[in-house]
Amino acid sequence: MLGVKVLRLRSKVLGLKIPKLDCTSKMHESQEGTYISEGQAKVFFPGVKDVFYNPVQEFNRDLSISVLRIFAQKHIKDQEKTSDEDNENKFPKPGESYSNGIDILEALAASGLRSIRYAKEIGGLKSITANDISIAATQSIKSNVESNAVEKLVNPNQGDACAVMYEHRHKNKFHCVDIDPYGSPSPFIDAAVQSVSDGGLLMITATDMAILCGNLPESCFAKYGSLSLKNKACHEMALRILLQSIQSSAARYGRYIHPLISVSVDFYVRLFMLVFSGKKEAKSTASKLSMVYQCVNCHTLSWQPLMTTDGANKFIRGGGPPTSSSCQFCRSRQNLGGPIWSAPIHDPEFVASLLDSLDDDSLGSLKTEKRIRGILSVIHEELPDIPLFYGYDRMASFLKLSCPSLIEFRSAILNAGYRVSLSHCYKHSVKTDAPPAVLWDILLTIARKVLPKKTWPHSLPEKPLPSDYLLSREISTEVNLEQHIDANPESRKQKLVRFQANPEKHWGPKARAKPSNSAKTVAVKDNDEPSSNKKRKV
Repeated sequence: MLGVKVLRLRSKVLGLKIPKLDCTSKMHESQEGTYISEGQAKVFFPGVKDVFYNPVQEFNRDLSISVLRIFAQKHIKDQEKTSDEDNENKFPKPGESYSNGIDILEALAASGLRSIRYAKEIGGLKSITANDISIAATQSIKSNVESNAVEKLVNPNQGDACAVMYEHRHKNKFHCVDIDPYGSPSPFIDAAVQSVSDGGLLMITATDMAILCGNLPESCFAKYGSLSLKNKACHEMALRILLQSIQSSAARYGRYIHPLISVSVDFYVRLFMLVFSGKKEAKSTASKLSMVYQCVNCHTLSWQPLMTTDGANKFIRGGGPPTSSSCQFCRSRQNLGGPIWSAPIHDPEFVASLLDSLDDDSLGSLKTEKRIRGILSVIHEELPDIPLFYGYDRMASFLKLSCPSLIEFRSAILNAGYRVSLSHCYKHSVKTDAPPAVLWDILLTIARKVLPKKTWPHSLPEKPLPSDYLLSREISTEVNLEQHIDANPESRKQKLVRFQANPEKHWGPKARAKPSNSAKTVAVKDNDEPSSNKKRKV
């Protein structure tokens, strides 16, 4: 995420012309301002000493470029099939404006770095609207666009993000809308789903992970219409809560979404989806949403779909609660969460094409390519039809066991005849169609293997703890701990960069930018801007 402090620069500062930039480092300060270089874009901030730039977000922009390259290429080919078949295999070149290319809106552009990178690194574009509500930011975008020589593609625009999108909800819709705010994207979702063309691409980032991951369920419901839960799968649940919120907004206008890829990484989530128009499909939304019951102690999950379908376009209300008021395994009470998106959050074919595109040298290299390849490989291995997952380290900890090996635990699940995969959201994840009873039986078998001196089954003490109920459970599953041939994931065998460690000392989301005390700047009061844009990226 990139931006400058919320400023109003004096006219003589705003009128500075920026020379052609030639900087090789990420950031370079001079007497005139600060230079930043990323990808093929080089941007400059005049008179600003403290630039709000987070290098961790380069992965976000690199991944967005990879997705847009495929989307733009497909759009050009679809257009050429009806106009000029001779150019069907001609890949569009970056930096050129195509009359049959895609129109992109970056609603919260700040300095314009993202839009400039799109213009210089993606082929098949018609135009990019780089919008920001700040006059200072818009002037910065204009200067940076000129210095990077992308005037014929990038059109700076000063305006309220929602107002710009609402102006395009009936005609001249954008082929792609990119929403990357500071914090929650909820104020922009309604306008975004209306301003995307039929079959267009919607890209949304959210950084308010504390709310989406269960710390403030009441705030989550206020922003997204869903109750979040705290568990090891909270980051995937954040993706599914956001998808549910987007689909709920789209359904009001007879539209529906098709998720291409949904990524939880670092301190944010990033979603890529296609938006289509269709009243029948919009009405089927409830069959893709579910409520979640979670035990407060052992975190066992149960699902309750809001509706089901018989396959003949007939929808039936969801049945009664899938569980009693207390957990069948540890006798603890249940928490209720949701509704969340319980349909697939990735398109396996699109993820495969995205991986293949990384091998195409003609598309240009990306600095975070290794990490993109690693995360996409794990996503491609994920079971698409299984919502959420269990953290097997947390399950073992509940039974006061050391975390079992990944291979041993996965082998036991596969030997029992069930499917299993990792999740890109968590290193010690188990995404499986095996019932929770099977998972607990596997852990109990391991417990009795590593603790042979203990008397089994474990007898209940006078005042049993929740874990005692599980330890006293009779094992009903035939557990085979021998190593299965498919127990080791392919991405693990290849030693890909799958789960990122903290990349820097003070890693995490940067503090919100504040007005500068410089004599060349004038602070902006909160009431000078519409409340809907107070959460915008600056």
